[in-house]
Amino acid sequence: MHIIQEINNINDNFATQGSKLRIEKRGEKLNIRGLLPSKKDKRNFKDQRISLGLKADILGLEEAKKKLQLINLQLELNQFDWINWISSSNQKEIKNDFEFPNKLNQFEEFFFKESKNVYLSSTRKTTWRSSYKPYLKRILSIYRAQSNKDLVKIFEKTLESYKESSRSRKQCATSLSVLAKFLDVKLPEDWKLNSRGYGLNKAGFRDLPKDELIEKIWETIPNKSWRFVFGLMATYGLRNHEVFFCDLSSLTNFGDKIIRVLPTTKTGEHQVWPFHPEWVEKFELSKLGENPELLPNINRDLKVTTLQNIGKKITDQFKRYSLQIKPYDLRHAWAVRTIFYDLPDTVAARMMGHSVSLHTQTYHHWITKRDQQQAVNNALLKVKRAKNF
Repeated sequence: MHIIQEINNINDNFATQGSKLRIEKRGEKLNIRGLLPSKKDKRNFKDQRISLGLKADILGLEEAKKKLQLINLQLELNQFDWINWISSSNQKEIKNDFEFPNKLNQFEEFFFKESKNVYLSSTRKTTWRSSYKPYLKRILSIYRAQSNKDLVKIFEKTLESYKESSRSRKQCATSLSVLAKFLDVKLPEDWKLNSRGYGLNKAGFRDLPKDELIEKIWETIPNKSWRFVFGLMATYGLRNHEVFFCDLSSLTNFGDKIIRVLPTTKTGEHQVWPFHPEWVEKFELSKLGENPELLPNINRDLKVTTLQNIGKKITDQFKRYSLQIKPYDLRHAWAVRTIFYDLPDTVAARMMGHSVSLHTQTYHHWITKRDQQQAVNNALLKVKRAKNF
């Protein structure tokens, strides 16, 4: 009971000085316990224990008292660091718990470092919010939940947390690949294989709107300004926000009908041809060549809004008019249409503002069908020629 009484006396003295820590005896060892900074977030305090490894006797108690004084001083000066108060075997893990979140913050700073103009900055903000932030939040959550801090395994678990054959899984793989390069983490050789899944699911194969349906829907839109939006997206396969960032001067009666998507958009400047060409006239798009102000009057100032917000206005409008399709259905339908016009995949991908690999992966089903049909046609032609000899 003598040592317990001594511990209580010391704790009472520290308490009167405002200390929220105390010495405790656990078995034959002494510890310090009380409100300490969280190992994951120094701003949050919670009840924790520091193992001192000191024997529970008078000599050990004197040493514990000195340790408690030192910790109180470190806390007062905001210099407390768990690295100084844990066993060497656990130091690497605790150190990493602080380092990995810091690395993610450094990655974010690196991502925005080259945003030197308003348009680039706005585009990057949109990209960061939609294409990076959700996946970095997920990897940090998984990292903190895992006892094994092997970063390669953490990357794999994060990717596998998304459903196979989903767009999110593909986007996660792309974003984490950039992060891995920044962190100098070597991803597994099968990373790309494991990331597959972007594109259209089986339902999408069936649900893409036919040309006849697209024309009928266009006729039902009551507002002429939004009818122009629908017509542009259907004819040129534009992303939502791209509608409001195009040079439409070529749509005049004597123009070549090739529109230019401006560099302020998500994937930069590119040119797009109409498919079907006759839809330019069908959807009265020539009027936009003379007067682009016929499009809806929405705020396009990227100093105060984002490409994502602009795109959402189109999605909301489709819902408001209870259209039978989603905006991106028009883009997918345009891509498939170019396949059966025999437009080279490299050219179509360039017009859509994405990579050839993404294009072929997304529209693999229809590209395969086209190539097989061409092979069948060639085979039948050879048989026909042979019979004519």
